Amino acid sequence: MKILGIIPARYASTRFPGKPLIDIAGKSMIQRVYEQAKKCDSLSEVIVATDDERIFKHVHDFGGVAIITSTDHQSGTDRCAEVALKHPQYNVIINIQGDEPYIDPEQITKVAACFNSTDVQLSTLIKKITTLDELNNPNSPKVIINKHSEAIYFSRTALPYLRGHEPKDWLNHFTYFKHIGIYGYRADVLQQVTKLAISPLEKAESLEQLRWIENGYRIKVAETELETHAIDVPEDLNRILKNK
Repeated sequence: MKILGIIPARYASTRFPGKPLIDIAGKSMIQRVYEQAKKCDSLSEVIVATDDERIFKHVHDFGGVAIITSTDHQSGTDRCAEVALKHPQYNVIINIQGDEPYIDPEQITKVAACFNSTDVQLSTLIKKITTLDELNNPNSPKVIINKHSEAIYFSRTALPYLRGHEPKDWLNHFTYFKHIGIYGYRADVLQQVTKLAISPLEKAESLEQLRWIENGYRIKVAETELETHAIDVPEDLNRILKNK
């Protein structure tokens, strides 16, 4: 099984323009993500997928591999699909978030290992929620899973509603999971899901993975105990630098 790691990276972030090129302790964010991904033995190759010449040139300057993609893509999944079409030799594609400079290679390995089972279509990561702040944070999607370790719903609100207990006590009576935003796709499934129309649940929660579930695709989940630190806004960068 050949697995391709793709890091979607666009310059025009609404909340943090130029984010992939910001300096983090002497290296750009995209370089740090790329170097962490290259440490993962499960990946046969790592490619940055970008619609920006500045990012493309920068990746090549530090010795990485990058491809220019369309400016019309609405998501990282769409960008991955374009690159995957140009590399049909790969069976599985891993979409690695370009804003997590210290992603642990073990997390990528866990997502890739899901495809050791031939019936897995899509995969992602989950982590137990340990604080009320996490549970109630709408920017940290929650995941409900079934007994087969498959995601059956994602939501920005705390689900399930735990009847009979005060919300402040929910973590003492139920195991809640949050979603870690790294995805794996069987190559043919990736092309299929990008052709699906935006679904009502996706529109309601603004979570693209709900489109896949709503159309009958199965998402295998692997659990990680490792935390991820995404940089969405400049304040996140300051927080990460203080902890390093």
